[in-house]
Amino acid sequence: MIKALLTDIEGTITRISFVKDVLFPYAAKQLPEFVKTHQEQNAVAEQIYAVKAIIEQPDASIDVVINTLLEWIRDDKKITPLKQLQGLIWQTGYENGDFTGHLYPDAYHFLVAQQQAGQQLYVYSSGSVKAQHLIFNYSDFGDIRSLFTDYFDTQVGAKQEQRSYHNIIEQLPFAANEVLFLSDVAAELDAAKAAGLKTLHLIRDGQASSPAHNYISDFSQFTAEHLV
Repeated sequence: MIKALLTDIEGTITRISFVKDVLFPYAAKQLPEFVKTHQEQNAVAEQIYAVKAIIEQPDASIDVVINTLLEWIRDDKKITPLKQLQGLIWQTGYENGDFTGHLYPDAYHFLVAQQQAGQQLYVYSSGSVKAQHLIFNYSDFGDIRSLFTDYFDTQVGAKQEQRSYHNIIEQLPFAANEVLFLSDVAAELDAAKAAGLKTLHLIRDGQASSPAHNYISDFSQFTAEHLV
């Protein structure tokens, strides 16, 4: 039996367009001034150092770092220092009321029902843990952070790598086959399945289902059979 659910965010419980059309453009617009203004703060300085290490230019100017980050945004790169900085920038947007964290209503009601039924809920997203906290703190349904037991991001590894799911399971009080991973990306589900997790494909935007995974297009289609 499934004892815990591990869920992706984008395309699974929140609309892809929220990230692409709201969060990403906001971060891209704010990033240059934010990094320049806050570069001496520890949280930002740590990410600047990480960018320099990745591009192997330890003496890179702040402008080179900023241009690299903007290029990563344009290319939709899921690189940890970018995700960490985006989370810091989005915090300002949420706190200012510039936007709220979108959740599909069916996803919200599903998560509440599963928690009330005794399931442990976890999050694994390419967005930083900070960004995850923000979307749930300032969600369309208010602060729902208490629904989740823990959060994971790319610091445990890339989402399409089998090892990442082993790293998560090592931190949970459950065996791999007791955890159901929810995602809209077949390659992520493939990696999770290879690590021994059960999987469920969300195909909300008409993408093709994968024969390797059970699938639903809405959480109203979720049944007890998905928990076996």
